[in-house]
Amino acid sequence: MMSEPLAVPQIFPSNFAFLKALEENNDKEWFTAHKQAYQQELGDIENFAEALLRKLSVHDVIETPSGKKSLYRIYRDVRFSNDKTPYKTHWSGSFRRATQYRRGGYHFHLGPGNSFIAGGFWGPEPKDLKLIRDDISFDAAPLRNIIQSEAFVKTFGSLKGEQLKTVPKGFDPQNEAVDLLRYKQFLLVRPFSDEEVFSASFLEQADLTFQQMRPFFDYMSEVLTSDTNGLTV
Repeated sequence: MMSEPLAVPQIFPSNFAFLKALEENNDKEWFTAHKQAYQQELGDIENFAEALLRKLSVHDVIETPSGKKSLYRIYRDVRFSNDKTPYKTHWSGSFRRATQYRRGGYHFHLGPGNSFIAGGFWGPEPKDLKLIRDDISFDAAPLRNIIQSEAFVKTFGSLKGEQLKTVPKGFDPQNEAVDLLRYKQFLLVRPFSDEEVFSASFLEQADLTFQQMRPFFDYMSEVLTSDTNGLTV
């Protein structure tokens, strides 16, 4: 007798329902009383993250050892925040690419009315930011070709991230790539509706979104691992 195929790990409405209840009762007493429900919903997220890591590992080399290890804790760090609510009201995690020659990171954020798959460079070190800007200043065409490609625009719309109001110090204000030089972050973000997240195809769509990041990551990895002569360091 043939066994039934295993169900595709996915995100369920109950996973978001718990988050909505937590938002309305964001205190330690309520969370402790509903710890079992939290663990049950977290199990679904861990299964999804594990399945997503397996798919991601088919086309990239990932340092993150497991889906469970990719997840961020639900407990907020309130030490330096005006918002003292103790718990996050979303599920999220990230996957780190392996070795210094594969730059960039993959991220997922799942919550009611605010879900997205993202990747890129959230806080580049000053030396890395300088390498990126130097390359853009010298020849912006490779990056423009990537972020203006049909596949990129269809998936991410445009390059996201914080920008300076003026050209960074040390760069020509008349450079034709001033718009790109002003970036302090380099982020790729694809939003998803709740309905899309609950779909059985969301796992596949999340992985396809990660795959669409590779041209951008490959470009950045080359820039960040080469010297001024274009030789690998």
